[in-house]
Amino acid sequence: VQLQASGGGLVQVGGSLRLSCAASGLTGSDYAIGWFRQGPGKEREFVASINWNGRSTHVAYSVKGRFAISRDNAKNTVYLQMNSLKPEDTAVYLCAAAPSRGVVVTATPYRYWGQGTQVTVSS
Repeated sequence: VQLQASGGGLVQVGGSLRLSCAASGLTGSDYAIGWFRQGPGKEREFVASINWNGRSTHVAYSVKGRFAISRDNAKNTVYLQMNSLKPEDTAVYLCAAAPSRGVVVTATPYRYWGQGTQVTVSS
């Protein structure tokens, strides 16, 4: 199983980025995909999760109204659209897969993790 996160970069405050998580090797379709982030000197934090068919999503309160998660199963890709970015959004963003038909909002159930992509928001 491989999860490849991409789309990070340097953006100014108020800007937008779209992260992609390309998944390969996941047998069956019952996997939730989640995004987590880890800022400098901070613990890993849940950002958003989407269930296997894309009909159920959950985003963390800290990014609610600014971030949105979606998936295209035909492309085996999950997206994290990030708008109105703030300096506190600066972090390495990682995607992960959990065997579940629903959303998963904690890190423990996630079985597979990607390598992460850096997002830096400058003020």
